[in-house]
Formats: sequence, structure tokens, C-alpha cells
Amino acid sequence: MSKIEWTELTWNPTTGCTKISQGCKFCYAEIMSKRLQSMGIDKYKDNFKVRTHESALDTPYKWKKSKMVFVNSMSDLFHNDVPLEFIQRVFKVMRDNPQHVFQILTKRAERLLELDPHLKWSHNIWMGVSVEDNRVEDRIDFLRKTSARTKFLSLEPLIGPLPNLNLELIDWVIVGGESGHKPRPMNPEWVIDIQEQCQAKDVAFFFKQWGGKNKKKAGRILNGQTYDEMPEIELQRSI
Repeated sequence: MSKIEWTELTWNPTTGCTKISQGCKFCYAEIMSKRLQSMGIDKYKDNFKVRTHESALDTPYKWKKSKMVFVNSMSDLFHNDVPLEFIQRVFKVMRDNPQHVFQILTKRAERLLELDPHLKWSHNIWMGVSVEDNRVEDRIDFLRKTSARTKFLSLEPLIGPLPNLNLELIDWVIVGGESGHKPRPMNPEWVIDIQEQCQAKDVAFFFKQWGGKNKKKAGRILNGQTYDEMPEIELQRSI
């Protein structure tokens, strides 16, 4: 099971990454990889170097009940060091398991669009991009041009305002603040503005957390309520 509020399970056919923008500054996956390496976990023996894991491709076939699955919580499937052939194999696994929803998230939206013609999408493959501030807002445009049926944004860690989001063809928006020892603050007005933009465009809105040094204490209440909206889920249940 996963502690990430908007998913149920994580699946990591690749591990490792490199920083490309300000949202990567306090990467939790990098910190976690060091811990797992020190624990002697073989998958993380190379720490945070990008690695593909052949054995992980069999895992989704073994899940008996339908799951909401975050793909590569410890990596970025569209990192330049992940070969197209391996990405295609990951996509085949996801297509072979239509009873699950697979949520992919990337900061490398330009490569995502570049490879899009070579990928076969199915209803259960959700594609998202991370956008931490307006300096990387063009990632949304790249996502919008892909053939993914369900498209979403992860505005986390939100470190700046996004007052003019183009939500055309976007199905879901997740917002969250930064956590850790030295988190950059998130202005509540930024969050409220995004929620109102989503409401105006009838886009599902999910508020993940306020973040901060004690994210559990800070909670995830916005406007006196929790926002757990999700896109409509279309699944083919396994028999």
C-alpha cells in the first residue's frame, strides 16, 4: 500500500533520476533511495542512478483486485536514460491489466510528446506532468498534445502562483505543498485560486497537503473541507 493520498499502490519498473527543475530540489525519492541502499535493498544498490528492472514487469499480473497504481514513484519513466523499448514494454504491461488504473507522472513532458507516436495508450493509463510554478508551465502544453485519454497535473510542490492555467483537455489537478526540513512556503491564495479555476472548468480537484516541517499536523483541509475529487474511472474488472 502507498501513503500517497491519491493512489493505492506504487510500482517501480525503473528507479533513479536526475534533477531538472526547482521542483526537484528536495526530492523525496532521492532521499528514500539512500535509505533503501543503506538497508541493502538490491534494487537500490546503485542509489539514485537510473536503472530499469526487468523483474518488476511481472508484478502487476499478480495483483488479484483492481488497484490505483502510481507508476515510478522512485523515478521518471520518460527520463532520457530509459530506452523507448523498455517504456513500450511497461505500456504493454499496463494494457494487459485493464482492471487497474496506472498513473504516470513526469517532468520530462517534451520527451513524453516526442515518444507519444510510438506508444499505445489504453483507457486505464493516466498521464500527468508535474508543474511547480509558471517557469515550467509549458509542460502542460506538451501533455495536452499526447494521446493519453486521461490527463492530469501534479502541482506539487507548489512554489509559486499559477493564475492562468490552461485546463483544456485536463481531467484532474492535484495540489500540494512542499514538506521536509526546509520547505518552501505555499501561499493559501495560490491554492484557492487553482481550486476556483478547476471548479470553473469542471476539472476534478484534489488537495493533497499543506506540507511544511510537520505535514501531518498541517493536514489537508482547504476552505473548511477536504478535496478528494478524481476523474471518472473506467475499468475492465478481472473475472
